[in-house]
Amino acid sequence: MINIVVAGPRGKMGYEAVQLCERDQDLHLVAVVDSKHNGRTLNELEGFGNQEVPIYSDMEECFSDHKVDVLVDLTTPAFGKKHMEIALTHGVRPVVGTTGFTDKDIQELTRLAEEKELGAIIAPNFAIGAILMMKFSQLAARYLTDVEMIEQHHDQKLDAPSGTAIKTAQLIATERKEKQQGHKDEKEDLAGARGANFEGMRIHSVRLPGRVAHQEVLFGGEGQLFSIKHDSLNRRSFMPGVKLSIEHVLKLDTLVYGLENLID
Repeated sequence: MINIVVAGPRGKMGYEAVQLCERDQDLHLVAVVDSKHNGRTLNELEGFGNQEVPIYSDMEECFSDHKVDVLVDLTTPAFGKKHMEIALTHGVRPVVGTTGFTDKDIQELTRLAEEKELGAIIAPNFAIGAILMMKFSQLAARYLTDVEMIEQHHDQKLDAPSGTAIKTAQLIATERKEKQQGHKDEKEDLAGARGANFEGMRIHSVRLPGRVAHQEVLFGGEGQLFSIKHDSLNRRSFMPGVKLSIEHVLKLDTLVYGLENLID
């Protein structure tokens, strides 16, 4: 039995993580951390059924009161780093699904994880299909070097491009030299029309109601177009990746950024 704390249970992803713990006999939800409702229990909130799980607003107090193996943090970029630092300091292994971490943040958190000899995982995307999309795109970039991406998310997403798009671009860059794409004299009549520029790759972000998480990677070549696409139609699609991360983080003694590092 793995003792879990979920941060952000009222969010759409956090709610699904709570339900994952309810369904999975290997996971024991001991508490949740929420900005509101301190001192209450989940069953007092609408939509959580009979789950008599205590709610804390202070993460350090939560870790002091309970034996916790893994923190599953599905909050916002503003809190992700702080929550990881608190967890590692208290001997708790974090699995974090928030994005927006800088290279410096990852370096600092890696140092802390290794100092504490604890595993930690930051996953820009928990969907297994999305991880395969990234790995297949990395392979394709060896042979087709003109690349553009279109990523689509719900209109409440705070960061753009998405963490998945950035991670995909980083993986592609390991197989592809930086290059200018398009006409050498092209210009934007409206700023941003060509999208974000990552080593010559263009990333286009769409934010609309009704979207969940979608990405298409387009590769162009002489007389051909190759596309790799993934769609998450609901947030339950992310839960197998959350479970995979929980199982793997217990075996690690450093920080892993991206689930593609856990899939052969």
